Amino acid sequence: MDLVNRKPQEVREMIRKGEIISPTAGMCAGYAQANLAVLPKEYAYDFLLFAMRNPKACPILEVSDVGARQLHTIAKNADIATDIPKYRVYENGILTGEYTDVSHLWRDDLVSFLIGCSFSFESEMIEAGIEIRHITENCNVPMYMTNIECEPAGIFNGKMVVSMRPIPYHQIVKAVTVTETLPRVHGTPIHIGDPAVIGIKDIAKPDFGDPVTIKEGEVPVFWPCGVTPQSVVMNVKPSFCITHSPGHMLITDIKNVELID
Repeated sequence: MDLVNRKPQEVREMIRKGEIISPTAGMCAGYAQANLAVLPKEYAYDFLLFAMRNPKACPILEVSDVGARQLHTIAKNADIATDIPKYRVYENGILTGEYTDVSHLWRDDLVSFLIGCSFSFESEMIEAGIEIRHITENCNVPMYMTNIECEPAGIFNGKMVVSMRPIPYHQIVKAVTVTETLPRVHGTPIHIGDPAVIGIKDIAKPDFGDPVTIKEGEVPVFWPCGVTPQSVVMNVKPSFCITHSPGHMLITDIKNVELID
């Protein structure tokens, strides 16, 4: 099934019908994708402040109205509760389930935060001649917990999560140049090179996603990741939270070129 050149609305409809439950990397080339964090209203201000203080890890694309499952800007016909291939639900910081539809768990007090995703700049990197290994190997991007502390806000604090892509040494400058124009989907890397410097003990064992091949002459390059809120939720333990399952994003109607800074 060729999903690279399909329109976002078509793919979201397929997701809503349960026809797609896989990671969304490589789908709808040229369109931005978004991470999800859904919290009760009582936590919403603190989380918004946390995102504003940590814009590389949590660049906000849109915030919903209280209780709403629809968005106003980035995907007007989307349903937050059905249009992501896989969701995670946390209660008091504990992962209690993964679902392809969270309609039955929706509440009138929930606020959705849509956060820029690094999958968005991958089509730009591919166009620039940079291979994206997890797309080539048809798996999820590897993601890691780090020792990088986020700037706290209200109740929210914790470590940054990063995604990794192996880049040939001679293409690192190009990769940085391509991604620096897209700060609303994480922008430039947070670290290049030795994983141990940012607290990663074994690059072959990601905390989320799948390991990928790192070839001779390639360097691991790490970008801030929108899974960071899940790390923070597990640390802070709010009473209830819905997130995307790592790698399973909302595909928006916004083109990457519209996000270029």
